[in-house]
Amino acid sequence: MRVITQQTFGGPEVLTIVDVPEPRPLPTEVPVRVKAIGLNPLEALLRAGEFPLIGRPPFVLGWDISGVVEEAPQTWRFRPGDEVFGMPLFPRAASAYAEVVSAPALHLARKPASLSHVEASALPTVGLTAWQGLVDLGGVTEGDRVLVHGGGGGVGHVAIQIAKALGAHVIATASGSKRKFVEGFGADEVIDYTAVDFTEAVRDIDVVLDTIGGDTVERSLEVLRPGGHLVTAVAMRDSVLAAKYEAADIRFSGIAVDPDPVALRGLVDLVEQGRLRVHVQETFPFERVADAHRLLDDGHLQGKLVLTV
Repeated sequence: MRVITQQTFGGPEVLTIVDVPEPRPLPTEVPVRVKAIGLNPLEALLRAGEFPLIGRPPFVLGWDISGVVEEAPQTWRFRPGDEVFGMPLFPRAASAYAEVVSAPALHLARKPASLSHVEASALPTVGLTAWQGLVDLGGVTEGDRVLVHGGGGGVGHVAIQIAKALGAHVIATASGSKRKFVEGFGADEVIDYTAVDFTEAVRDIDVVLDTIGGDTVERSLEVLRPGGHLVTAVAMRDSVLAAKYEAADIRFSGIAVDPDPVALRGLVDLVEQGRLRVHVQETFPFERVADAHRLLDDGHLQGKLVLTV
């Protein structure tokens, strides 16, 4: 089979396609013939050597996949031919930039019929991050006021929909060019952060979901009500900032996503109810992975990027 690997840290040009033997699944794993691979900004950081999550090259990047189970002799969860998707093994290497991925069956779910493989591959990481941040950590309930920073991004546009499904009043920050995009996913209010200081536009927020980091996290302290909750996917290791929040009687939580099968099934339920969809900005064939990574490096994406296999 073909995989996309790299022998050194660097720019998108270090990504190369090579032939390797297909993986042999362990007990409780299934081999998935991959149809599409969702890309995430983290993978650009790993490629460039800016985040030491999976060690030094050579390695194969990637986690988000959608595809077809080839065989399932060592698990009762799936049968050959089942269409599945998921984010296996994170934060350990799943080597998902590949034509076949061996994945724990527990880390996969049956693909909703209403989603294409491209759409399904775009959902796991952003969907699980938003679900775990809002449902598991944030405890969002009906009537809560939720502020989503980065509403036009991968996590952000999914988080808006999950918060709305929970009955929240959702406010999102986004650039003015993304206003209609963000409103299309159900945001009740959109703050153009390029023109308006969000700390002057909102108050009494119950839960803030941060996907931006930087001073956005610190300034969010000003808009949360006493007893409110800041959930960040970026600044989870900032102990000084966490202490500052706790001193103000506001909870501070960092979300490090994991391949939780309960949350994955929760996402499937929302998709099947017609309450959740994922936006794919652009798809690239497997052979054009370097072009896809150049877009990842540029940032400011609207939704997700996907490789087709």
